[in-house]
Amino acid sequence: MSPRDLLALLPSRTDYRAVPHTWRGDLLAGVTVGIVALPLALAFGVSSGAGAESGLVTAIIAGIVAAIFGGSNVQVSGPTGAMVVVLAPIMATQGPGALAMICLLSGIMVLLGGLLKLGRTISYIPWPVIEGFTLGIAIIIFLQQVPTGTGTEPGESTNAAVAAVQSLMTVTWPKLGWSLLLLGIVVAIMLIALKVAPKFPGSLVAIVVAGLLAAVFDMPVDVIGELPVGLPAPVLPALDLGVAAGLVGPALAVAALAAIESLLAARVAASISDTGAYDADRELVGQGLASIAAGFFGGMPATGAIARTAVSIRAGARTRLAAITHGLLLLAVVLVGAAVVSQIPLAALAGVLMVTSCRMVAPSTVRAVMGSTRSDAVVFVVTAIITVSVDLVYAVLIGVLAAGFFALRQLAKASGVHREELPGAAQPGDERIAVFRIEGALFFGAAERMMERVIALRDIEVVVLRMSQLQILDATGAQVITDMIVSLERRGITVLVKGIQPRHLKLAEHVGVLRSLRHQNHLFDELGTAVAHARSHIVRAAR
Repeated sequence: MSPRDLLALLPSRTDYRAVPHTWRGDLLAGVTVGIVALPLALAFGVSSGAGAESGLVTAIIAGIVAAIFGGSNVQVSGPTGAMVVVLAPIMATQGPGALAMICLLSGIMVLLGGLLKLGRTISYIPWPVIEGFTLGIAIIIFLQQVPTGTGTEPGESTNAAVAAVQSLMTVTWPKLGWSLLLLGIVVAIMLIALKVAPKFPGSLVAIVVAGLLAAVFDMPVDVIGELPVGLPAPVLPALDLGVAAGLVGPALAVAALAAIESLLAARVAASISDTGAYDADRELVGQGLASIAAGFFGGMPATGAIARTAVSIRAGARTRLAAITHGLLLLAVVLVGAAVVSQIPLAALAGVLMVTSCRMVAPSTVRAVMGSTRSDAVVFVVTAIITVSVDLVYAVLIGVLAAGFFALRQLAKASGVHREELPGAAQPGDERIAVFRIEGALFFGAAERMMERVIALRDIEVVVLRMSQLQILDATGAQVITDMIVSLERRGITVLVKGIQPRHLKLAEHVGVLRSLRHQNHLFDELGTAVAHARSHIVRAAR
């Protein structure tokens, strides 16, 4: 990487060029999204197994670092539901002590992805895969709230659906009733707020109401518990090579998710705002640094948050000042309100996340995907099912592979080999000449079909292959053409090739298409010339 490329990945004064004109809107947006982020940060921290403090620390540290170093002008970063889905089973199997090392390793991986300019790979993930992935995450988030929403013990399984069922086996009364009451109140307040006043911070009001009710009526429900006043002191993770080696796999899964979700959020932010394009590679650098910094303070890996970013944009965010303000507001809450926050019931946080998960995928989006094409619907459903039942990263990989398979299949169907009539007036012997037009894409998915069609010819002495309308040719396609020419020539059928495009000529030469022709003059630029040559062969053969 050249010094100029490296400099482009670092913050600059141009990042804040518009602040003198937008600072009021940015500050208001930062306060608004900070209010929305507070209950989410607490809930995601608890749900991941890292604790409410870890969620808050991540929202503060990672939120500010990503805002400064990231590639989006309006991206809001912090703990997210998708990260919780990946992190929860890791925390359950590796223990809280592995959190700092996971942050460090995954952050370094994401950082390297930005330095290696891998950011644009997000453009290769199809829309049905993204939506199926999001739907699967939403289902998992909802299921993960069953223990805290019902006041039961968490299930032992790492699968969210199985763990939810296991947790319900530990139901106790009246704790279940009180937990469900608080959860229902939170859900009702949030849904009413969304319908009556969408910009109203319904989640925060719901949390306050639930906390007051739990305190006034001394409800026997679980609460967040004691939080430190202020940020913890930064601590360097213990560098044990043996432990680090065992965490490379989980860290890779976390890094892959952090990169994918952050780039998706940045892309969505750029599409719904007029704040300029985002730099995908710089975004990876910023998110990598954010996770590393959060790990030093006891936080969890961070990603860009689509929902919070959208809230910030709608509230008037135009520069990075908004996301920085959001982090500073949460820091103020930690410094002066830790005692109050510690008494928030966990069931109330579960209600916030259940509503959040239900809003992650709009019904209109599901209908649009399912009603598009059969292959897109299959990719959407398969990705969602694998996300819930197996693993998020595997879901994206399998979804992309499935989408690629269907795309190639469709491309192969759109490709064709068509026999054409000879141009001009019919002449004796024309019935022994076959002209084939090859169009579309001739690649490994369609080449064999073309070969079968041409090789099946009978009572033909000359074959003219028209390749001027061939748009895509790969090595397999070129090899099939070579084999086909050799096979026809071996049967005594002369093959003439017309119109190889200049961009395909080098491949045709390298694979052997041209060498397989009987004579170097059997390559033509014009169809009329090729047909005239074919007719001359018929005339000579008749003598």
